[in-house]
Amino acid sequence: MTDTSTRKKRGRRFAVSVRTRIVSVITLVTALGLIAVGLSVYLVERHRILEQVDVRLNANLESARYIVTEGPGGSGTWDSSTAALTAVVERMSPDDNTGAMGMAAGKITMVPGVQLDLDLRDEAEFAAHVERTRPAESAMLGTYAEDGVVWRYLVAPIEVVDSAEPADVAFVMVYDLEAELGEFNEAARMFIIVSAIVLAVVAGTGTFVATRLLRPLRNMRETTERVSARSLSERIPIVGNDDVAELAETINQMLDRLDDALDSQRQLLSDVGHELKTPITIVRGHVELMDPNDPEDARDTRELAMDELQRMGELVSDLSATASLHGPSPVQLAPVDTSDLLHLIARKAKAIQGATVTLGEVATGVAQLDSARITQAMLQLAQNAVTHGGGDVEIGGRANGPLLHLWVRDRGPGVPDDSKAKIFERFARGTGSDGRTGSGLGLNIVQVIARAHGGDVNVSDAAGGGAMFTITVPIAGTQFAGA
Repeated sequence: MTDTSTRKKRGRRFAVSVRTRIVSVITLVTALGLIAVGLSVYLVERHRILEQVDVRLNANLESARYIVTEGPGGSGTWDSSTAALTAVVERMSPDDNTGAMGMAAGKITMVPGVQLDLDLRDEAEFAAHVERTRPAESAMLGTYAEDGVVWRYLVAPIEVVDSAEPADVAFVMVYDLEAELGEFNEAARMFIIVSAIVLAVVAGTGTFVATRLLRPLRNMRETTERVSARSLSERIPIVGNDDVAELAETINQMLDRLDDALDSQRQLLSDVGHELKTPITIVRGHVELMDPNDPEDARDTRELAMDELQRMGELVSDLSATASLHGPSPVQLAPVDTSDLLHLIARKAKAIQGATVTLGEVATGVAQLDSARITQAMLQLAQNAVTHGGGDVEIGGRANGPLLHLWVRDRGPGVPDDSKAKIFERFARGTGSDGRTGSGLGLNIVQVIARAHGGDVNVSDAAGGGAMFTITVPIAGTQFAGA
């Protein structure tokens, strides 16, 4: 195994899987949502409970004022401050988590006759705290947080004119905030437990769903790992009709293209090996049999070897041209004036040995073409026309709707019907007028160039005899006129 493969496997071994990341993110988002909701509700409800405590304390303050103002039996007059305080303490509205007492001179003098949740009769330190902090003539709400308790209390002074001692007394009512909030805290703890259960359910469900959804991706990975140059027959099973199924279909199409490309490569290598084997065998055989002492035999062998080497050179050149057309960008499209292009091709074709070139119909306008590749293809057709159809060659072009037709015709014997589809295959050869054969790649190169432009090439019988090779490519939206 190479170092690169080892690094890839090691990196994948310690990587966090997609399933784990998906489940983690879903669980984390759910947890954050539950925390946000729970914390918001807790803070709002806690604030509401504390406000309600103050509201109830103020309500008891108003009740105490009413009792003191009304007096015994509605007379409006109390005999003493202690009597008024006793009436207030006895008639207060008891509530959960509350306590009440009466004070005089900083001492606890009375508590309600009924049992309350909070018994204040022994809370001398609390009474001392109230005495220190309360104003002399007005009611006050305060908080006591000492000795492990948190109380919210109301202290209301009661004073009756001409009262017997003690004249300065106070009514105190207390709410145990920890006990008051404890009921809600219990609900909060239950919320935390339920949230933990919900997170476990979300994580389990997410794991199950992610496993089901990612199983095709795992199959894709396993399939692609098994695929090699020796085995491209495996395909990914397509299940469902979603994005993953479309991805599987796309990968299968890619594997089909790779399979076709490898088949084409194998066929090309086989054809090249066969094509090169023949001239090499010929040259080797003649060299082995050559009599070095016979000048004429040596001369004939040399000529034969040079001829075969030239043919091999042409084959290698054509193979190089074919390979360049199978790259990622075989053509570079640009606006081209077709009239100028056809005139240029005709001038270049006249340089072909033995060619008599005539420029026929010319298409005018601008098209999206790779002028160099189109010129290469047209000159190849012109060379083919000279080789197989004599020297009389006509070059022309015509627009037909969205397509541009460029042709080369000759005056030779034409192409048999059963050979018209085969001559564009690799290494398909015809014998030239001089008895020589080409590399068999020329027309295939023309076909590749045409298809790279989104078009094609075909051969037909020309009017009056001969063959007409026509390259058809899209105009790319440009309108043409014949001239």
